[in-house]
Amino acid sequence: MNAAEESAPVVIGIDPGTRVMGYALVKTGKKPVLLTMGTLGLEKIEDHPTRLYKIFERISQLIEGYQPTVLAIEAPFFGKNVKSMLLLGRAQGVAISAAVNKGLMVFEYSPRKIKQSVTGRGNASKEQVSALLSHLFSLDFEGEKLDATDALAVAMCHYFQTSRLPQTKGNMGVGVKSATKTKKNKGGWEAYLRQNPGKVI
Repeated sequence: MNAAEESAPVVIGIDPGTRVMGYALVKTGKKPVLLTMGTLGLEKIEDHPTRLYKIFERISQLIEGYQPTVLAIEAPFFGKNVKSMLLLGRAQGVAISAAVNKGLMVFEYSPRKIKQSVTGRGNASKEQVSALLSHLFSLDFEGEKLDATDALAVAMCHYFQTSRLPQTKGNMGVGVKSATKTKKNKGGWEAYLRQNPGKVI
């Protein structure tokens, strides 16, 4: 790895959820390098505020450990189930707060945009996304949870969207830059929950 690649910005991708949170950190540059990926399991914690604190704590630890300059996160999904939306929105908000607290820029991407950026198809399955990422990084993700590979997809979506743009700390923490389309996703909230059963409880 040359000096330019060594100093390349790091992006943290987050797949938020109140039961399982996926995360991945990628060093950008000419060729992206996966630094780490994994999940934070919250199912055994019954108290919702404690779950939110654990999300904030884990993201803060990852930021301190890997020094990313950008957080990329899946944008809120709007639907008819208000309670589920509220719970997931809280998880997303806490993740964003942890990033802004550490001075990161925050970018949001819709689920469809993430899949489209990685696979070329906005309706690709989680398994297809994981398989393509496995090929891209020449790594075997068979044992990884889909929440982790989803987080990697978020990070790579940001990489593909901004790889030609310089990223500096000049405007860190100013606000949230959204790449979310306002067009309603097909299938609605119920379809989203069916495809993401581990997101909300």
